[in-house]
Amino acid sequence: MEDFKKSLRLITSLILVIVLAVIGLLVGIWWWSENPDYFQSDEQIEELDSMPTAPIEVDSDEVVDSIHVASGLIADEGYQMVLANCTGCHSADLIKQNRGTEDYWKGLIVWMQTTQGLWDLGENEETIVQYLSKNYAPTQEGRRANLSGIKWYQLEE
Repeated sequence: MEDFKKSLRLITSLILVIVLAVIGLLVGIWWWSENPDYFQSDEQIEELDSMPTAPIEVDSDEVVDSIHVASGLIADEGYQMVLANCTGCHSADLIKQNRGTEDYWKGLIVWMQTTQGLWDLGENEETIVQYLSKNYAPTQEGRRANLSGIKWYQLEE
């Protein structure tokens, strides 16, 4: 019985240490999220503050091999509309990594409007969706194509 009590005390102590460690970790993460610059020197903070955050300039129209050099977007009808309306909030890389149909891109625009503060695109929305669904359409993934042109035979047991 005495061994059982010792084991119970040991287990209780371990649980208490784990709970306190988790609480300490959570408090530390919360504090760091509230004070992200605490461990950076004044020079590092000034360097970060001086980094450009402006969207891609639509004026930089250099296109090489059908790719807009500054953004990496496919230079097709409507890409400047995408640059003007989309890269003000996020990188063109975010556009390029996605693939979707018209419904996908429309749904993504609605999501950005309802949750991310995207403005009403008005008449521009159709041009943007057409550009995205044409140039960033889904690629075929998954199973390989079925084999064709093969003469099959039955295995005999």
